[in-house]
Amino acid sequence: MATIGEVLTEATAQLKAAGIDGPRQDAVLLLAEAAGLDANRIRIELDREIAPEVQASFAQMLARRLQREPVSHILGRREFWSLEFCVNSDVLDPRPDSETLIEAILAQIADRSARLRLVDFGTGSGCLLLALLHELPEATGLGIDRSAAALAVAQKNAQRLGLVHRAQFQEGDWGSGLHESFDILLSNPPYIEAAAIAKLAPEVALHEPRLALDGGADGLDAYRRLIPDIVRLANPGAIVALEVGQGQDVAVSGLLQAAGLVEIAVKPDLAGIGRTVTARKVV
Repeated sequence: MATIGEVLTEATAQLKAAGIDGPRQDAVLLLAEAAGLDANRIRIELDREIAPEVQASFAQMLARRLQREPVSHILGRREFWSLEFCVNSDVLDPRPDSETLIEAILAQIADRSARLRLVDFGTGSGCLLLALLHELPEATGLGIDRSAAALAVAQKNAQRLGLVHRAQFQEGDWGSGLHESFDILLSNPPYIEAAAIAKLAPEVALHEPRLALDGGADGLDAYRRLIPDIVRLANPGAIVALEVGQGQDVAVSGLLQAAGLVEIAVKPDLAGIGRTVTARKVV
């Protein structure tokens, strides 16, 4: 039987040859899943022998990764805000950059025990809404998405996190048909320029839903559609938070200002890129 070290070395070489970033880390995570072991044990128990059935399972996972399927899709999960979320090809992969939006909203809430009402437009996996509800124990939230398949993933995540009684999900086209008002309105809408999608990493271009990526010719179509709904549905003093793509913070700030929202601010991500634009509705 081959050892962990031997299997990792061969797999890392294959992943590197395929142009995959972080090939050793990917190999470790996939082998840990196949073996039912913690990743740290995989890293240190290099002389441990691997059973043939584990090697076979790992080989299947490795073949999928070599086709540039994201590791998170192969594992069926991804960590976000220190919580574990189910993910698949029906939803965007939760990314660390999006935690900037969570931080920006929480920084503006004086009382986290307040009974707030949240809405997340284009909720996808539900990661943004559910992370916020995890931090706001008396809040309730509504997640809207055009994709019934994405909503099924979000509902599953709410159940796994014990938030099913405070989170609702419904199919919809941004705010169309909604008539209640909200205290916090948020979204990570599609913001990639349509012509640029094919140039994205294969993990994104080939394996993530185009509906959640395509922002139109200039990447701003979703903001133009969404912001009027936000203004209509926001309570006086409500917090608005939108994730934006690189270089879009100025344009989105302008759209919010033109819609009459105030206290517009941009929060950068860890790379210093303006990632979240926040605003408030006039009291």
